[in-house]
This record gives sequence, structure tokens and C-alpha cells, in this order.
Amino acid sequence: MPGTATLAEIGEQAVIATLTAGLPPAADVLVGPGDDGAVLEVAGPLVTSLDVLVENVHFKLGWSDPADIGRKAVAVNVADLEAMGARATAVVLGFSAPPHLQLRFVRELTAGLHAECAAAGVSLVGGDVTRSRDLTLSVTVLGGLEGRPPVLRSGARPGDVVALRGRTGWAAAGLAVLSRGFRSPRAVVEAQRVPQVPYGEGAAAAQAGATAMVDVSDGLLADLGHVASASGVVVDLRRDAFEVPEPLQAVSAATGADPYDLLLTGGEDHALAATFAAGAVPEGWRVVGEVRAVGPDAGAGVLVDGRTWPAAAGFDHFGAAR
Repeated sequence: MPGTATLAEIGEQAVIATLTAGLPPAADVLVGPGDDGAVLEVAGPLVTSLDVLVENVHFKLGWSDPADIGRKAVAVNVADLEAMGARATAVVLGFSAPPHLQLRFVRELTAGLHAECAAAGVSLVGGDVTRSRDLTLSVTVLGGLEGRPPVLRSGARPGDVVALRGRTGWAAAGLAVLSRGFRSPRAVVEAQRVPQVPYGEGAAAAQAGATAMVDVSDGLLADLGHVASASGVVVDLRRDAFEVPEPLQAVSAATGADPYDLLLTGGEDHALAATFAAGAVPEGWRVVGEVRAVGPDAGAGVLVDGRTWPAAAGFDHFGAAR
């Protein structure tokens, strides 16, 4: 079929065949795409999460290539299981698109989906397709704990240290650049298009005894705020633990943005933030703060150098802006 054919012209079954073509078999996938449901070999508790990516909310077609969108759809979902200390094994895709979308676009998006599945070590095992006004991808991820308890947001304890794996601020810098019609620095634009999830580090943190963990999707302060609230503690970050990389310096100089606002409140990088007993931080993780008990004059929350951050803590789909 020519790539210029539209989804309306090729029909639903051809779209499904395109999305599932060439999927490699995995040992834990007993029945893959093609039946009413997939069948997986599951040992122990099953961990699952879901993310929805909507055109003009999570991505823009003028900013991202189809392959980037496919990669991002997988990455942001697997990051949630990483934050539970789990190993993701399979994803299920809900694909909604306007009938005028060309087959070429779906082929390129599929290449991105498959590439990120390979990078994350997961299998695409099925899903659904439907017509919609805007391009929308809904991905459900499944995985296991390998005999470990899940790492929850509610386990942080006074005396723990806070550590970070991955980067923050890059995607927010990319958003600032793209919003102004520019395409450089290239590194931050690419970070906005496709997050660099530290695959495998969630399990490594769990094995090291992480007491709480969260995927940094909406901003470090906002997401650690969930940990502080669930655990009933104060998380106090050190500003001097964060270096401003050169690309963020360039964006800050060009836009007037506070580089630390990018680092602390910018979302979509999907780093992992976790709390550990002192001395138990695994290699590659960077200590950025500590956990303290709630005081008599202040409730659970996140501070920076002992003070409340003066700007919004992060992104809220129905509230404050980034």
C-alpha cells in the first residue's frame, strides 16, 4: 500500500496490521496480537499503569516526528513502573486517529513504538484502534516485581536522603524553545520530543532498599510533593546539588527563565527520584536533599534550602501552568 494512502482508504484491519507488523516474540508472551486478548506468563504480583498522550497536549505534529511520538508513548508509561521498582514486560496500545491520517505516518510511528519497546525491554502485545478527531495514544504497561515489595510514595522516613537518577529541566527547556518557534539548542528540543528514561534503575533502587520513589513527570518539586504528602514528611532539597548544564544556561539566557525553575519544576524528563537510608544510595544516583520530620509550624511538603519555592511546583493539567 502506498504511504500516501489515508486510514480511511486502507481500513481498520490494515492499520492494526501496520502497528503489529514484525513484533518479535518474547518468552513471557504466550499469545500476542490477533485474538481478543493477549496471554502473558505472570509470576507473582502484577504491576500496571496507564498514560494517555493527546495531540496538542502532550505533543504537536509540527514539533515531533511520528517516530518520536511512538517512542514517547512507550517511555512515559514504562517510567511509571520503574518508579514502583518493577520491571515492565508488556504494553497494550490504544490508537485513535483521524481518518485523513496517512499510512506513512502510522508506519513511522510504529517504528518508534517498536524501537522504544526494544530499548525498554517490553513487548507490544495488543490493543485497539478507533477513529477520533485528534491523534491519541493510550498505553497500558504491565510488569512484575521479581519477588520484591513495590516501592511506594508513602515510605520516606526522616533521616533518609533524596536521590535523583536521570535529568530534569531539559524537556522544559525544549518546550520553551519550541514555543518560541526555534529548534535549538538541539539537545533540549530532542529531550522534549523523547524522554530519556533510566531503564532498569527503578529495579536497582528497589534492590538497594529505596524507601519511596516517584517518576518525575510533572516537575521535581511537584512529584516529590506527592512523596512528602503520602509519607507525612518534609523533603528538603539543596539548590547547590543541581548544576545547570550548558544547554539550559543557553535557554535561560535567551528566554529570561530562571534555570533552577527549569531544573526543579520542569516536567516530562521522566527521571526517577527516590529516598534511601543514608549510605544505601546505588551507584549512578545523585543525592540532592534529605527527608525531615514535620515540624510544629509546617506540614508535609517540599522545600529548597529550607524555604518554599516561590514559583509553581510543576504542571497540573487542570490547574497551574508549568
